[in-house]
This record gives sequence, C-alpha cells and structure tokens, in this order.
Amino acid sequence: MSISPYLSISHLHKTFGRFVALQDISLDIIPGELICFLGPSGCGKTTLLRIIAGLEVQTSGTIHQTGRDISSAHPAERDYGIVFQSYALFPNLTVRDNISYGLVNRKVAKAAIHQRVDELLVLVGLPNTQAKYPSQLSGGQQQRIALARALASSPGLLLLDEPLSALDALERVRLREEIRSLQQRLGVTTIMVTHDQEEALSMADRIVVMDHGCIEQVGTPIEIYREPASAFVADFVGQVNILPGSLLQNELHVGQMRIPVQDIPGHDHQAGAVKVYLRPEDILARPIAVGDAYVFQATIQEIEFLGAFCHVHVVAPALSETPLTVYLSLNFLAEQDLRAGSSLTLKLMPDRIKLF
Repeated sequence: MSISPYLSISHLHKTFGRFVALQDISLDIIPGELICFLGPSGCGKTTLLRIIAGLEVQTSGTIHQTGRDISSAHPAERDYGIVFQSYALFPNLTVRDNISYGLVNRKVAKAAIHQRVDELLVLVGLPNTQAKYPSQLSGGQQQRIALARALASSPGLLLLDEPLSALDALERVRLREEIRSLQQRLGVTTIMVTHDQEEALSMADRIVVMDHGCIEQVGTPIEIYREPASAFVADFVGQVNILPGSLLQNELHVGQMRIPVQDIPGHDHQAGAVKVYLRPEDILARPIAVGDAYVFQATIQEIEFLGAFCHVHVVAPALSETPLTVYLSLNFLAEQDLRAGSSLTLKLMPDRIKLF
C-alpha cells in the first residue's frame, strides 16, 4: 500500500535572468521523514527550500502539500515552521516573547500561549529561561529557542536552513542528535538544507544530493554512500580514492592489477578508459592468507591522526602512481609498529569498486 506524499514537487524550474538555479526538480516527501538537501554552495538547495516556504517564486512547476496546490500560495497560507542559520531571534524580546510571537499574531489566548511556551522550553531542554534575552544565551541555546519558535504552532512541516553551521563542532554534534531525536518524537515532516555530509548521513532518513540546480541522486544515507549514482555523488559524499583504469575485454586493469569484471557488481561499462572509485575502508590491512587475490604492497607516506582511527596515506606503485588513503585503527598501527616509511600489505575489495 503506497503512502500519499506529504509534499509533492513536480517539474520545478527557477531562473534568475540567464542563470538557471533549479532545473526540472521533481520529488515526493513522505509524511514524518527527515529529508536532507545536500550539496555544495550554489547548487540550488537553499533556493529550493525558499520556494517550498513561499519566500521565493518558482519560474515554473508545482508544489502540493497534503494534496493542496500551494504553488502560488502566500507563505502564511503554507503550514510550516522555519529555522534559519542565523537564528533570526528578536534581540529586544525575551525568550518567552520570541517563542510566542507567531501565536500572539494568531490571537491565541494568553494562558494557552504561556502553557505552550513552557512545554516547548522543556522539549528543547531549556526550562526556566522564559525571562532571558537572546544575548544571554549561547549559540546552541539560541538555536534551540529558534527551533521552539518554529514548532510553536505545531506545523505539519519543519524547514531547517543550515541550522547548525554557525555553531562550534561540539555543539553541532550535540544539537544534531537532539534535533533528530525531537523530530522522531514529534513525527513532524522535516526538510533540512546542509552542505555538511556528516550531518546529512547521521540525521536523514533520505538524502537529496544536488549539483548545479539538478538532483543527482535520492536515497537513504547507506544507498548514497555505498551505491553512488554518479561520479559527483561518489566524490562529494565521503572520502574516496580515484584511480585511473581501463577495461580491456573481460578485465579491469588498475596499475599492474588485473580484475575480472565478474568480480565487480553492477558493471555495465564499455571497453576503454574508466575512473575507479574505492572508499578508504574498502582497502584492507589485516593478516593476509597465502594465495589471496588482489593483494599489493604499499609504503606509508603519512599518518593523519584522527583519534581511534587514522587516515593513512600510502604509495602503492603496483596499483597507482598517486597516493592512496586507507583507514587504519590506532591499535592496529601500534600493534604492527607502523609509521611513516613502513611497508604494509594491503588487499583490494573488488566487490566495492565503482566505475564511472
């Protein structure tokens, strides 16, 4: 049984003069999901969010919200709450007045407003802050108040425009976990714009990867990471090694290595030059059995310490003239007494290779 989409975007175009900001965007958003628009600066993700909010008008195309055509509806006629990157709180109003601003405009009873504000402050983890002003709060606290304000009218749709990008790294991780938990508890359909792939991978039910005003791929975080639909997605989401290769008859040639194409799932490329995409975790460094296939020797060039795991940059002449990156645990490096200049035996995982 198919679920009717909460939001349905059909053949949306947006141009600014000769510049094409969005090109034939079609997307259905499922009720209760958190979907991320992910892409580099200038890819069109914020423009798409603003069109959904009615803050920007599309050149052509339609948007339906719970079956209702809102393509030309005023922002006030669309059922959503929005949180901006810059918090956008009123500095001269208290926390209570900031959160209740929209409810006051809707002429909600004062007692009901006070009760709703108190509920929301508990929900976002900031009880007893009603009388404070934004300047008395940290960045993370201000963003929680902005979130409470967006949820005050119990909207069916929550729009988040890079809500974490102005925060420090630790606060960003903490708040993204809180937002995800809160969204799941409330079951509110949520669209978040971000250029941070880690945010998208950790928070989203589905990710919409965008580039140059087009949708490159829509899928779950695992699908986007493991089964990229294009070279752009493979390169933009996560870290990847890109090696030159060539397809000759039934073999992929990568450096001196020969890999039968039947060992590469999803292979449908013609003979000729290809680019070989391989994630760092798909090059294994562990005890190798005698006679194992796809084994090669490498020399450690540099170790980038990142805590429990390290990015290890290696040179492997048999595979590539350019350095490769592999992920190794700190424990493994210590146990094997590996450092810059050490030799290392590695194994390629051909079933993880993507060719573009």
